[in-house]
Amino acid sequence: MCNKLDIKNKSEPKVVEELISIVVPVYNAATFLEKTLQSIKEQTYSNWELFLIDDASSDSSRIILKNWLNRMGSETDLLGNKKHIELFFNSRTCGPAAARNLGVQAAKGRYLVYLDADDYWEKEKLEKQYRFMKQKDCAFSFTSYEFADKNGIRTGKVVHVPESISYQKALMNTTISTITVMLDRLKIPEEFLFMPEDCKREDTATWWRILRQGYLAYGLDEVLSIYCRHKNSHSSNKIKAMIGTYQMYRKQEQFSFGKTIGFLAVNLFHAVKRRL
Repeated sequence: MCNKLDIKNKSEPKVVEELISIVVPVYNAATFLEKTLQSIKEQTYSNWELFLIDDASSDSSRIILKNWLNRMGSETDLLGNKKHIELFFNSRTCGPAAARNLGVQAAKGRYLVYLDADDYWEKEKLEKQYRFMKQKDCAFSFTSYEFADKNGIRTGKVVHVPESISYQKALMNTTISTITVMLDRLKIPEEFLFMPEDCKREDTATWWRILRQGYLAYGLDEVLSIYCRHKNSHSSNKIKAMIGTYQMYRKQEQFSFGKTIGFLAVNLFHAVKRRL
């Protein structure tokens, strides 16, 4: 079954200042997982906790996760505290949104970030983005990223981000990559942090919902994340991605058919441009 934490009668979430909660959904990512986990371990910002949610993988992902956790058992931060790392194992595949939501439920850090199990970060990703959040005093930030091939080798193709993006701009350009996002849980109500589990583009739907409340997402134009493109990736099927975007416009945003087609055309243009 899909793991759910008991949140009955839950009070306002308690958050720990300066702590960054990392949420990583894992599904059949054995080929890439070690590199992903290593990029977390090597972060120059050491005040983090990690939630790994295996979504009923059928490969050796679970074994890799358990072995890695055993190796991390003796790791401590600069104050001598052991890293807080939790593993969750679903007995059936529930999808990336449900997996991420479990991590969000368990998170205690003020700042929330995501990393997919087949992507990886630069060593200074958390440190630089944390400082950026403090400098801007913002609730939502995202960074530039670089594409890598199916072997995780960087291609040199970089997606640069604007200084900021509003709800209206986000509707026309889904340039916000999930693995680059950092959210302030003291500034954004918890109800907006959970991803819709009945949506094909659950991450983008979440960013739109947050921005619709009047927030701006601030862009740090520095490559701090590496996005690997391969045939088995969650977003590799472009037709499904386009259908998912169409459904978001129609169902979540409740746009008319004509308005949806207009936004979809602009969005598709930007998506193609990012990948050229």
